[in-house]
Amino acid sequence: MSALLSGVPCLVLGAGGFIGTNLCRALAAAGAVVQGFGHAPAFPGALPAMRWSTAGMDDLPALARALHGTEVVFHLLGGSVPAAAERDPVDDLRQNAAGAIEVFRLCREAGVRRIVFLSSGGTVYGIPRKLPLAEDHPTDPISVYGIHKLLAEKHLGLEAHRQGLEAVVLRAANPYGPFQRPDRGQGVVASLIARRQAGLPVEIWGDGRVVRDFLHVQDLAEAMLAAAGAAAPARVMNVGSGTGRSLLQVVRDVDAVLGLHDAPVLHRPARAADVPVNVLDITLIGRELGWAPRTDWLEGLRGTAAWLAGRQPAVAGA
Repeated sequence: MSALLSGVPCLVLGAGGFIGTNLCRALAAAGAVVQGFGHAPAFPGALPAMRWSTAGMDDLPALARALHGTEVVFHLLGGSVPAAAERDPVDDLRQNAAGAIEVFRLCREAGVRRIVFLSSGGTVYGIPRKLPLAEDHPTDPISVYGIHKLLAEKHLGLEAHRQGLEAVVLRAANPYGPFQRPDRGQGVVASLIARRQAGLPVEIWGDGRVVRDFLHVQDLAEAMLAAAGAAAPARVMNVGSGTGRSLLQVVRDVDAVLGLHDAPVLHRPARAADVPVNVLDITLIGRELGWAPRTDWLEGLRGTAAWLAGRQPAVAGA
């Protein structure tokens, strides 16, 4: 599927972040003509040779210039993380939801053929009525972040309906893997590993029985390439592992990978925006794109730990 992107001009919005870095590497390997847009990349040496536009999503003239001649846009750009969205919903609405609407408009005006928008499978559904969560499950987010992701999804669907823009929404599970910084307030796997490597107790919210679906970022990048290259994919698709793991299980697995025993765990108060369980049904994306996650969970943890150890990251509280 990725061969279909060979020679295709692709713009990655948010290319310098965790997911963007991995996506740009995958696009370059597939032969795409890659351009990055966003703030200065966190790991510039990890990016392939590519054009780069240093600007924020609010710099509309810069974005319009970057879009010129682009066929496929990957929209990963956002100004906040879930905790920040809870602290300032109005600012998050302005940066993420309203910003996404501007992006979609400029894409239409620039003649972009397809947009792949990365949404949040972990937040848009809210409290599950049945598991695993399929794409037709009701969307009742209980977090500001989820509400704004869903709002952006709906506006992209409107552009597709009215203007004929090809649009694919990928509702992603919790990604983890190389190039995820542990100090950004998002990414429990990176945070747990980094704190263990620093000799600090890990911190989890609530009793640790919250269940999440964790997806290796390389599998996510492959799904995004497949969504960009497919002839006529479904409009909205989940992308996850299809397997749920409690936070306590994640801690145990991280400790096993690191060779730790009886390491301390600190419990923080549960958060109102956290759903009790989230496991995605990935049947549709498998049928539509022939995609399936390939990274073994423990091997993914080992690779993440090796990358973090080599980076020697700063850890909050160290």
